[in-house]
Amino acid sequence: MTHKLFSPWTLRSVTLRNRICVAPMCQYSTPDGVAGDWHMVHLGSRAVGGAGLVMAEAASISPEGRISPRDLGIWTDAQAQALAPIVAFMKAQGAVTAIQIAHAGRKASTQPPFLGGHPIAPDAEGGWEPLGPSALPFSHSHTVPHAMDAQNLEKVRRDFVAAARRALAAGFEVLELHMAHGYLLHSFLSPISNQRTDDYGGSLENRMRLPLEITAAVRAVWPEDLPLWVRISATDWVRGGWDLEQSVVLSKALKDRGVDVIDCSSGGMTPDAVIPAGPGFQTPFASAIRQEVGIPTVAVGLITEAIQAEHILVTEQADAVALARELLRNPYWPLHAARELGVDIAWPVQYDRAKARP
Repeated sequence: MTHKLFSPWTLRSVTLRNRICVAPMCQYSTPDGVAGDWHMVHLGSRAVGGAGLVMAEAASISPEGRISPRDLGIWTDAQAQALAPIVAFMKAQGAVTAIQIAHAGRKASTQPPFLGGHPIAPDAEGGWEPLGPSALPFSHSHTVPHAMDAQNLEKVRRDFVAAARRALAAGFEVLELHMAHGYLLHSFLSPISNQRTDDYGGSLENRMRLPLEITAAVRAVWPEDLPLWVRISATDWVRGGWDLEQSVVLSKALKDRGVDVIDCSSGGMTPDAVIPAGPGFQTPFASAIRQEVGIPTVAVGLITEAIQAEHILVTEQADAVALARELLRNPYWPLHAARELGVDIAWPVQYDRAKARP
């Protein structure tokens, strides 16, 4: 019996061996933005575990775009070079390799979660001034961000383009732009955080302007035969904020600019949003955008069971599923899912142990 979860998925020149994606998960495990052994093991083990696509965590496009001082970076050539052997290893295991590039915006300059996650003041050791569309902090304890001027906007556009070029140099096959979870590009989209009165604020068209400019600029340098994804927060879960209706409009505009997939998450705009989290709670967003826009979508959010993932795909609510916490708990979830569904699969072998012995 053929199962949709383990059917191949082709996007431009890239084919995933199945519809299981490793969602980007911040590891906060580098002091200088340079990937190392942790990332080889973290990402490599999930490629070995059978996922069709493995996406590296949000890689910051600039030092000021980091969430924390320990974020992965892609603002230098050295950072890209450190990712290259990790990418090569994942490809050798049969996984399609992807990376999410991002700017933290007004949520920048915080400690990693396991060190408390509290904001670091610009004048404190390791801290810096966050940027945002308006001088509105994420919470009462966060630093008030610098409202971005024309020079800041131009630098961010250049930094995203440079990050895309470095991702390509590192060997990644799929690039994702981070427009979710309250970070910079999402903060321009949402009227909660964007109260500008110029061409980048106010109307929906204006609030979408910077994200769409960056998308077009990145698509222009990202090869025509490689897919470009965008992760969005389909709703802020706050009245008067960003919502599904606006997400549909944005997704249509992204599709027109050469985006291949909308990765549908939600939330992250305010610290006090009431989110009705439950199994597959964000899947309806992927379904609505897929149907109304006619673009492939990825469903993510508390997807934990093989039959649940299969149901999402068979009922055409999404084209693929992305797992995060479940794949942290079990890097070999795809192998277990295949057994549970009765799918007979064979994975590539990187080398012959017997021949490798001296």
